[in-house]
Amino acid sequence: MPSPHPAARPFERHGPAALALLAGALLALMIHCNSRLAAYGNPLTASWLAHAIGMLAALLLWKALRQARPVSGRPPRWAYLGGVPGALTVALAAITVNSPLALSGTLALGMTGQVLFGLLSDRLGLFGMPRRPLRLNDALALPLVLSGCAILIFGA
Repeated sequence: MPSPHPAARPFERHGPAALALLAGALLALMIHCNSRLAAYGNPLTASWLAHAIGMLAALLLWKALRQARPVSGRPPRWAYLGGVPGALTVALAAITVNSPLALSGTLALGMTGQVLFGLLSDRLGLFGMPRRPLRLNDALALPLVLSGCAILIFGA
């Protein structure tokens, strides 16, 4: 269905990319805040506090943006486990940010892990994702991401 207003077209085209960039920036901010919190206690305390405050924020957003349930039925059981990698991400990032990797190295290696897992998930169709064959641009992007990560961490 076409947009009712021509001004909405750029968001339809570029909106998801802009939201993904915003999510990445928010992830960097979250990791920084949690690492500062961990420096005054420990990574597990920082993780607990971050998730408790995040739960309150999510509840407020859920209440404010509540809408009809879009899909009927029940999600797969593994879908409820999303908080486990989230908690581990917060705790592990709080440790690594306070190491010689600092924030930029932690984010670079984290992004590399995301790209590797994303390519594997796409290729194998993990967790209900549609299978997508790896393409030449995937094979070219991976060494570039790894090179950028190495330059960022070890210097030029």
